[in-house]
Amino acid sequence: MSVDAKATAVEKSDLISVFIDGIEVQVPKGTLAIRAAEMIGIDIPRFCDHPLLDPVGACRQCMVEVPDMGNGRGMPKPQASCTLEVAPNMHIQTQVSSPVAEKAQKGMLEFLLINHPLDCPICDKGGECPLQNQSLSHGYGESRYDGVKRTFPKPVSVSAQVLLDRERCVLCARCTRFSEQISGDPFIALVERGALQQVGIYEDDPYDSYFSGNVIQICPVGALTSADYRFQARPFDLVSTPVTCEICSSGCQLRSDHRHYQVKRRLAGNAPEVNEEWNCDRGRFAFYSGRGADRLRTPLVRDSGVLRPASWPEAIDAAVAGLRAAAGNVGVLTGGRLTLENAYGYAKFARTVLGTNNIDFRSRAHSAEEADFLAHAVAGKRLGEGVTYADLERAASVVCVGFEPEEESPIVFLRLRKAARKNDLKVTVVAPYLSNGALKLGAELVPTAPGGEAQAVAALEAEGDTIVLLGERALDAPGTLSAAVALAERTGARLAWIPRRAGDRGAIEAGCLPNLLPGGRLVADAGARVDVGAAWGVASLPPSAGLDADAMLAAAARGSLSALVVGGVQPTDFADAVLAREAFEKAGFVLSLETRVSEVTERADVVLPVDLIEEQPGHFLNWEHREGRVNRVNKQAASPMTDLRALAMLADALGSDLGVRTAKAAKAEFDELGAWDGGRAAAPTTAAASAPAATGAGLVLASWRQLIDGSAANDGADALLATAKPVVARLSAATASGLGLTEGDDVTITAGGGQVSLPLFVEDSMVDGVVWIPGNRGGEGLGELRVTAGETVTVTGGAA
Repeated sequence: MSVDAKATAVEKSDLISVFIDGIEVQVPKGTLAIRAAEMIGIDIPRFCDHPLLDPVGACRQCMVEVPDMGNGRGMPKPQASCTLEVAPNMHIQTQVSSPVAEKAQKGMLEFLLINHPLDCPICDKGGECPLQNQSLSHGYGESRYDGVKRTFPKPVSVSAQVLLDRERCVLCARCTRFSEQISGDPFIALVERGALQQVGIYEDDPYDSYFSGNVIQICPVGALTSADYRFQARPFDLVSTPVTCEICSSGCQLRSDHRHYQVKRRLAGNAPEVNEEWNCDRGRFAFYSGRGADRLRTPLVRDSGVLRPASWPEAIDAAVAGLRAAAGNVGVLTGGRLTLENAYGYAKFARTVLGTNNIDFRSRAHSAEEADFLAHAVAGKRLGEGVTYADLERAASVVCVGFEPEEESPIVFLRLRKAARKNDLKVTVVAPYLSNGALKLGAELVPTAPGGEAQAVAALEAEGDTIVLLGERALDAPGTLSAAVALAERTGARLAWIPRRAGDRGAIEAGCLPNLLPGGRLVADAGARVDVGAAWGVASLPPSAGLDADAMLAAAARGSLSALVVGGVQPTDFADAVLAREAFEKAGFVLSLETRVSEVTERADVVLPVDLIEEQPGHFLNWEHREGRVNRVNKQAASPMTDLRALAMLADALGSDLGVRTAKAAKAEFDELGAWDGGRAAAPTTAAASAPAATGAGLVLASWRQLIDGSAANDGADALLATAKPVVARLSAATASGLGLTEGDDVTITAGGGQVSLPLFVEDSMVDGVVWIPGNRGGEGLGELRVTAGETVTVTGGAA
């Protein structure tokens, strides 16, 4: 018997027969009655039941009759089908065939409606409310209750962005189960008893979860509402569009609802392979940044030192003049907001129009070792060749290196927590302390001062069913990525690289690196250049690897790089923000393609306005290399002005044909080019550097960006920003004591580029001799200090 036949036989042996309303159905052992009914199209009303939450039987709405439990004996009373596991030959009667079940369901609805207010005309849930719908489909036509309904003052702020109307609550416990089982933030709970029972909060500890918006979405009534969306629109006034989130590399599928060409809300989509039915609050609420007065709507040209509005032809002519004067001595810097198609446009524009490999998407700290690692282990991989979300659930252990899942890829965090809770996944973090997210994963800490990650990884023991998750910060310690590759080769462990931004994975595949062409082709490989050149219709491509982002900035600052083309980049993104500003100021010519006024546009010679992500189509590639469709939500303009279209216009004016000017054409060309099947880059072999040591007030700096921080993408989302974690400096108790500091004191962190003052938080698990500060504080990053994690800074008491 073949392996497939054996598997099929085993699967069939796990099936049992049950009878629902007289219909026989075969289901796996352990199936809930409500799921078995769904398989044959029978809809049983419910409120507390949710397929991703543990069954609880709280609302008692899904009552069914069980005349035969499979042993010839029936159950004396109706049963909640959401907690009832079927048994072989069990007979179940739903409201379709049982007057008993029908009466029980109608009775439960009548009880729920006794104290439920008639808020439907003003309730945000009206028109998409399960209570409303099921009252009509399964309830009585008229109410027999004429007493006084229970009322509470409303709304209660569960957090800055979640509001609670207590009299609407049907006590289904979906919200409390989500916060406890899924996100691990049990800050809301059912309190009181009987008629007084309600959802309660800790007054001194608001529900500031990164995933709080999910409780609004799964609430089956209008009890939990969004502070942003409350009274903004009716569901039947909205136009819904499926989109892929543009925030991080998780690749969440969302539903974007708009009215009058303005997005009113975003909800988690149903994508079982990726985000299941959840998303983070930043992906849900951070969509306001393009609505401010700083939105760019017309080209700008610098005239006598001042930027002034210009027509598109005038701006294109000015840009062409500046780029021609540079004569190919140009650098191209791209950011994380770009779709795959736009990134592909920049990569092709750099090579075929400008004639340079000076292109880099890494507007952050980076290294040559990272470029080699990306070329060896990341670029050119297809979906399924690497680690997936499903693999994370099946793994025996996961090791996180330079990666904080909850902060840098929240859906990865949720999937790890699900696996840890249900499959006993062991999570290990190589980090200076156990973060809040790591604690919720029950993670084991490998205490490591920044700079010592390479030695820590080299000392790890792993099995073949171990997955090592490498964040983009793994490059901070030289040798870490090399050690991870060596660990995988030695033990059979699998590696996955998870960047922080949505566009980064696509930028690699598109060729936005100085050493890579599209599809993981090496610039140094003559065969790869011929392959791409033939597809692009050019005789040759530049044969030498170009400058990386840091080298371009340094060259521009000293005057040896004549021009910069910049798309979606902020100086504060870079490891040295001061150098970045100097480069944009001293470069002979700067062309900026941007959605909003920024520090780059203020220093640019020509500014071309491009559309927001909601105004254009395209794709993102998530960390798995899974494509996520970006559909055009706002169609107010006849056709979108994307980065790609602007680059095509520039190419035409420069006498070249970019060959693509729409997302559809770019995607078709990219797909036809495909991944490279030829030689790949060798594995990086960078030696581990000596970890820096703390001396007196000189401490080793640790840092990463928090999910909700001073990023420009969060602008305008005031309720979201109100839930951000406090901006503090973290020290161990021993280190704080040695400096004469106590929790709450102001401390000043000083480095070569400046200083910052923050309140002190004493972190119990922090490695001694290390200070942690967030990577972005109100729009200011580590680049303002001109220092990166792993370097030494001075910490003193008192504000600067």
